[in-house]
Amino acid sequence: MSRRTHRTRTALLALPAAALLALIPSTASAYPNPGTVTGATVVHDPTMVRTSGGRYLLYATGGGLGYRTSTDRTAFSAGSDAFTTKPSWWSSYATEAWAPDISYHGGKYLMYYAVSTFGSNKSAIGVAGSTTGLPGSWSDYGVVYTSTTSSDYNAIDPNLFVDDNGTWWLSFGSWWTGLKMIQIDPSTGKQLSSNTTRYSLASRPTGTKAVEAPYIVKRNGYYYLFASYDTCCAGTSSTYKVKVGRATSVTGPYYDKSGVALMSNGGTPVLESHGSVIGPGGQSVMNDTDGDLIVYHYYDGDDNGTPKLGINLLNWSSGWPVAY
Repeated sequence: MSRRTHRTRTALLALPAAALLALIPSTASAYPNPGTVTGATVVHDPTMVRTSGGRYLLYATGGGLGYRTSTDRTAFSAGSDAFTTKPSWWSSYATEAWAPDISYHGGKYLMYYAVSTFGSNKSAIGVAGSTTGLPGSWSDYGVVYTSTTSSDYNAIDPNLFVDDNGTWWLSFGSWWTGLKMIQIDPSTGKQLSSNTTRYSLASRPTGTKAVEAPYIVKRNGYYYLFASYDTCCAGTSSTYKVKVGRATSVTGPYYDKSGVALMSNGGTPVLESHGSVIGPGGQSVMNDTDGDLIVYHYYDGDDNGTPKLGINLLNWSSGWPVAY
């Protein structure tokens, strides 16, 4: 995002709600382009935090979890992977890690991630911790949750959410019977032994099973579940898109703007393909100094379908997230 765009968007946030609503797109054709980013912006499934010193740390799918960093949210540079030596247990599932989720709790950065191979649900979610969040500083804490080829779910695409009561929840899932959630023990970062329930959050019971990458935030008294729908990772043929539903309980049920349950193929669009921005998804949401950001990848139709980093601000004045 350029400084000029940053200033413009900051000014927009100061407008009265009624005036701002008149500027917010309401149709897919009006989806905004990603804010300007430069440098090392080829990523899949990005997750990002801002340190207390103002540096952005971004991790993404691939290898030992690819790393990017920025001081201004515009120019990104690459560094070493999170893990310069991959944990030995990964080899039971794959040789590289996917879809990290970074957050900061109790003086430490935590990163949940998945180890799997494309199209398989022989998968595992792991977790690691670091006091700095920098590459090479991560201590791996091992396996959190797994799925096998006989499971009706897929243990990938994790997202940690901590509610107002300090209760920890981990959502995850891809295809099969959709998005799931378990309760996490804050002392271990793993499933709480006194609650082994696997909750169901979203599903596509008819037609394609393509829903994945859950991400939950709480805004205005509601829990909002973002997810990626349809087909990823096919370059300019990708049909990926981001949809959302909301609930009054973190475990659901979640409904879209039209009242359709996310367990019944519901979901209100947040970002879809437009122009050269193809298949946006693999999203995360972070709160920054100028508001909430949706951070995602898309396939660049002007660059042979290369996966690129996308960042947009979100406005919530309508009760639903709208990218601008």
